[in-house]
Amino acid sequence: MNAIQQDILDQVAGIRDFPSGAFNIRLNGGSIGSASTPGIQIQRKADGSGIDIHVQPGVKGEEVHIPVVISESGVVEQVFNDFFIGENADVTIIAGCGIHNCGDNLSQHDGIHSFHIRENARVKYVEKHYGAGDGTGGRILNPVTNVFLDKGGAMEMDTVQIEGVDSTKRVTNAFIGDDASFVVREKLMTHGEQYAETVFDVALDGAHSSTNVVSRSVAKGASKQLFLSKIKGNNKCMGHSECDAIIMDAAAVSAIPEITANHVDASLIHEAAIGKIAGEQIVKLMTLGLTEEEAEAQIVNGFLK
Repeated sequence: MNAIQQDILDQVAGIRDFPSGAFNIRLNGGSIGSASTPGIQIQRKADGSGIDIHVQPGVKGEEVHIPVVISESGVVEQVFNDFFIGENADVTIIAGCGIHNCGDNLSQHDGIHSFHIRENARVKYVEKHYGAGDGTGGRILNPVTNVFLDKGGAMEMDTVQIEGVDSTKRVTNAFIGDDASFVVREKLMTHGEQYAETVFDVALDGAHSSTNVVSRSVAKGASKQLFLSKIKGNNKCMGHSECDAIIMDAAAVSAIPEITANHVDASLIHEAAIGKIAGEQIVKLMTLGLTEEEAEAQIVNGFLK
């Protein structure tokens, strides 16, 4: 890999070379390296549209890296990855996509990930999106995540998109079984003319199921953001949705939390707050010797931690 490709890999996955353990690294539309372990097998789909990841029952403490790097202008792809997590397993999956576009053509990656999480299994899923390059071609990422949680299962999802992506639409669909839990933490920042749309649709189908969906975002320049969270309580359950956004310059943010109780013992809460940075916060930091721009940056960085 060249220096640009290695930098993107570091940005989205925190690695600069082939990691140990199970991994699949995708570069400009094809796999450039893949490995399995006794507990985690990665298989390419027969039609070449993606991979299947099988985590054996009882596997604990292992990581799977599946980053995507696009460094050529004009690469447009749709990839389907399926994860089959065996009973009582506990694994971390690190994904993410980085696009470096220095050309005039559109570069786009649409990753459709489906998680089939069996009884009492636990998954931590980390996904980071990153864009760079000084070309006029667009950098577009449209991730779809489908989650199917069996009894006692748990999934924790951390998603980050901080810069460089011109347009993104994230769609997450989750179906939560008995005693299962689904936690999402989203961090997002847009600037310039960028557009970001997030849709969470969570069905709390099982008894004593739960979800907590939290989004924190910053919109700068003339960028636009849309946050739509739908939680359906179909059994005795607990659900919480929260969207906090800082709006700056000429940006626009829409937050639409939606909760539906279809069971008398469904307990659902939604919260949404959008506002600018308080002037007194900036003044306080400026009294400590920071410029106004540095004060704003400190506040934004703290907000997105």
